[in-house]
Amino acid sequence: MATIAFDLEAEIRDLAARRDIADATHRYMRGLDRFDRDLLLSAFHANAHIDCGLMKGGPDAFADFAFGFLGDMNGTHHMLGQVRIEMTGADSAQGECYFQAFHDVSDEAGQARDLFISGRYIDEYTCRNGEWRIAKRALITDWVTDHPGSRAFFTDNPQAGRGHRHGADFSQTRNWSA
Repeated sequence: MATIAFDLEAEIRDLAARRDIADATHRYMRGLDRFDRDLLLSAFHANAHIDCGLMKGGPDAFADFAFGFLGDMNGTHHMLGQVRIEMTGADSAQGECYFQAFHDVSDEAGQARDLFISGRYIDEYTCRNGEWRIAKRALITDWVTDHPGSRAFFTDNPQAGRGHRHGADFSQTRNWSA
């Protein structure tokens, strides 16, 4: 019976890289939903390139675009699905992250609408100065749906916790009731 060589140090490096890459993708999503520019930007290297179809450019230009696009919305909820990361070198990797994004919007008459966008991020990651971040990102939209919405649940249940932006979300304030 053949013995399979196992390099524990290489496995730990690989797992740590995947953990740090996943954390960058999580910071990106949380930054969008909590409207936290610094957190969003921390997912990217300063010279990263982002192509979301409606805009192409660096992280600062993307943040301006994203927060301008999302700014008039009442709220958003971005969720990652399966994420596949392939290590391509000691300091490089590529991946594909599925996402679904809910957008709480209002139509011209002020009525609630539920806008859902689903797709994938095609990414290239690099590790620089010990930090894994996104170096290149392309957003691929797979489907979009827009339906009349209702916020009656929140009206009927004012005590229910609801997500907020700009530092006012419970996850940021941790304002626990007694």
